[in-house]
Amino acid sequence: MVTLVTANRNYSSWSLRPWVLMRALGIAFEDRVEPFTEAVNWDAFRGFSPTGQVPVLIDGTTTVWDTLGITLYLAERYFAVWPEDAAARTFAQCVVAEMHGGFSALRNQCTMNVGVRATLPAIGADLARDIARIGEILGEGLDRFGGPWLAGAAFTAADAFYAPVAFRIRTYGLDVGVRGAQWVETILAHPAMGEWEAAALAETWREAEHEADLARCGVITADYRKA
Repeated sequence: MVTLVTANRNYSSWSLRPWVLMRALGIAFEDRVEPFTEAVNWDAFRGFSPTGQVPVLIDGTTTVWDTLGITLYLAERYFAVWPEDAAARTFAQCVVAEMHGGFSALRNQCTMNVGVRATLPAIGADLARDIARIGEILGEGLDRFGGPWLAGAAFTAADAFYAPVAFRIRTYGLDVGVRGAQWVETILAHPAMGEWEAAALAETWREAEHEADLARCGVITADYRKA
């Protein structure tokens, strides 16, 4: 069985992508958590990850790193990673690539923290563009391919790559339009997302840099994490 190494459920948006993809598609894996803590540094993560980062997929003697690298590796073994329909598959691959390399304002100004709710002090032009584009992607996917998932009737890598965004949208109350909100509601109700969220709320780990990022992003209005 392969091993997927991930980090804190509250913080690690990159970890969530392959984790929820494998859970949703029923791909068996050993779930290994290596939390970000004050005592953990890059050298420690280098013991199992060539980049010193997570997620990492370990398949026997093969180590696969980066969310996109893991997704491509899985797609060679499990056809359900991408939609069967050619047009839907092209759309899914494009929006996955766009998420992997873009949306820097959203990442920087709306850090992921599953267990809290926060109010942004303001939404500048760069963040507004990212939010609008995400709403456009979500709406286009549902309208073109019929939903309830981004590329049609089945959960695929497209949904997995936007899963962390769903948590961010909820945390900061971001407006992604009616259709976008429908997809957010659908994915947050998925059992795999519920499993991830329950683990996030149960975590007692806190990491100073991530908590400082949250404080810079907005004013916390609710914190549901275990003390």
